Amino acid sequence: MKLKYKYFATTVFLFLIEVIIATKLKDIQWIRAYFGDVLVVILIYTFIQSFFDFDKIKTIIGVFLFACAIEFAQYFHFAELLGFKDNKIAMIVLGNSFSWVDIVCYALGCLFVFIYHQLAHFYYKQE
Repeated sequence: MKLKYKYFATTVFLFLIEVIIATKLKDIQWIRAYFGDVLVVILIYTFIQSFFDFDKIKTIIGVFLFACAIEFAQYFHFAELLGFKDNKIAMIVLGNSFSWVDIVCYALGCLFVFIYHQLAHFYYKQE
């Protein structure tokens, strides 16, 4: 386990963007509802890659499956079942309503990471 600064800096940057979306841009519904979901899987991916040298494709798939698991847990009101109903932060992080659109947003975020790595691999292979 070794800290990779490029990924860590990206994680911090994405986290700050997510905080801005949640606090300052909350009135612009499409940004919070869709763009935030696209970014969150990228944030999770970069956080994992900051510390671990996992296979990139497997990490992308794992992040997508994790995001889907959280989304499906929302269908069953998992956060409320765990007793987090009155905890605003936990309800924001875990969510409280299932949406297929969120899963599409997670897929788009993971697809973006995949395409980025494919293009980066192609570009550096050419040099």
